[in-house]
Amino acid sequence: MSRKETNKPVLLIVEDDAGIQSQLRWHFDQYEVVVAGNRQEAIAAVRKYEPSVVLQDLGLPPDEEGVEEGFKTIQETINLVPSAKIIVVTGYHDYENALRAVALGAYDFYQKPVNTETLDLIVQRAYQIHNLESENRRLQTTQQSPLNGIIASDEKMLRICRTVEKVAPTDVTCLILGESGTGKEVIARAIHELGPRKENKFVAINCAAVPETLMESELFGYEKGAFTGAAKRTLGKVEVANQGTLFLDEIGDMPLALQAKLLRFLQERVVERLGGREEIAVDVRVVCATNKNLEEMVRENTFREDLYYRISEMVIDLPPLRDREGDKILLARHLLKKFADNQGRNIKGFTAEAAAAIESYDWPGNIREMENKLKRAVIMCESKQITLEDMALPQHEDLSINLRQIRQEAERSAIIRAINMCDGNISAAAKLLGVTRPTLYDLVKKYNIELV
Repeated sequence: MSRKETNKPVLLIVEDDAGIQSQLRWHFDQYEVVVAGNRQEAIAAVRKYEPSVVLQDLGLPPDEEGVEEGFKTIQETINLVPSAKIIVVTGYHDYENALRAVALGAYDFYQKPVNTETLDLIVQRAYQIHNLESENRRLQTTQQSPLNGIIASDEKMLRICRTVEKVAPTDVTCLILGESGTGKEVIARAIHELGPRKENKFVAINCAAVPETLMESELFGYEKGAFTGAAKRTLGKVEVANQGTLFLDEIGDMPLALQAKLLRFLQERVVERLGGREEIAVDVRVVCATNKNLEEMVRENTFREDLYYRISEMVIDLPPLRDREGDKILLARHLLKKFADNQGRNIKGFTAEAAAAIESYDWPGNIREMENKLKRAVIMCESKQITLEDMALPQHEDLSINLRQIRQEAERSAIIRAINMCDGNISAAAKLLGVTRPTLYDLVKKYNIELV
C-alpha cells in the first residue's frame, strides 16, 4: 500500500495481481492512487484516506471460514465510509457475483478483460456522483429552515425534521413530547402541511384550557336540547376536523373519564354527540402533544395505559432550546428580522454582548420566552443593534470558541478510546485510527497520554 502526498482526489485500488496494480496505477495518473493487495490492507487504507471512489477486484481469495474476502471488504468499506463509491471488477462470466456486490452496496461493476477507456468513464462518473451527493448533504446540513416554520441547524432538530417528512404522508397517530415553548404545535402543523390532508382543516384544541365540564361537548359536539343552553346542534372539534388533522395539545391534562371516550373514537373512528344516539363516522388524522411524562402518569394511574399506546404510534421528542447546539442565535436573528419588519424598525442585529448572552442563557421558557424577550427588545431598542439591556438578559463574558482546542480535545479523546479498545496494543490502535505507529507515538507524547 503506497501513496504520495498530493492534492489529487484519492482512488483506492484493491487488487492482488501485481501486474494489474502497476497498469492501473500508471493509467489513473490524474488521481492519487492508493493500492491494497488484500482485505486487511484495503480496510487500513479506507480508515486512513477515506477515499471517495474504490476500484475493487472481487477475486480476492476466500478466508479461513470460506467467506469471500471481496464481499467482506465491500461491507466493511461501506460501514466505515458510507459515501464511498465502490466499483467492483469481476470475471467475464461472474455476472451473479457482480449483482450480489451491487446488492451489498457497491456503486457499479465492470467485467474483465479491463478496457481502460470504459473504466475511465465509470470512475469519472462515480466521482461526479460522489461530489453531487456531498454538496447535497452540505446544503441540507447548512439549511436553516428545513421545514416550513422551523429554524434549525442542530443535528437533533434536523433528524426530527427528516422524521416529520417520513411520517407526514402516512396516517399514523403521532405524539409530540417536549417542554412548554419548544414548538410542538409548529411540528404538528408541519405534519399536516406535508401530508395528503393539507387542503383540509387543521383543528387544534388545548386540553388544559377547556374546563372539564365542557371538554366532552367541545370534542364531540351536542344536539339541540342536550343540556340547558343547548339551543342548536353544534359540531365538536372532531367533526369539524373531518378529512383534516385534529391536534390535541396538552393531552396529559385530559380528564380520565374523557380518556375512555377518546380511546373509543380512536379505535372505532365514530363519534356520538351529547344528547344524540347516532354514530357518526369521522375520517381524521390525530396528532397529540404534551409537556408531561405520560409513562410516569400511566404508572400513577392518572393516564390510561391503553390510550397512551394508541396515541404513541410515532413519538417525536423535541429537545429544549438550551440543548440545540447553535440554534439560539440562529433563532434570535430570524425572530429579530420578523418582529423588526412587523414594527417597521430598522434594526440590523445584536451587539457582541447581546449575542454572547443569547448563546449562554438557558432559556427555561424555550422559544416562547425568546419571542417575548425579542418583541420587548425591538420596542425598547434605540439604535440599529439590540443591546444586552434591550434583551433584559444577564451579562455573560464573550463565548470563547477555539477551534484548535476543540480539535485537540477530540483527538486526545479518540486516541485514548482507541488504545483502550485495543488493550494497549499501539500497532492495533494505530490501524484503528488510520495512522502509522510512529505518528501515534508522537500524538501520545504530544498529549501526555500515559501508556499502561
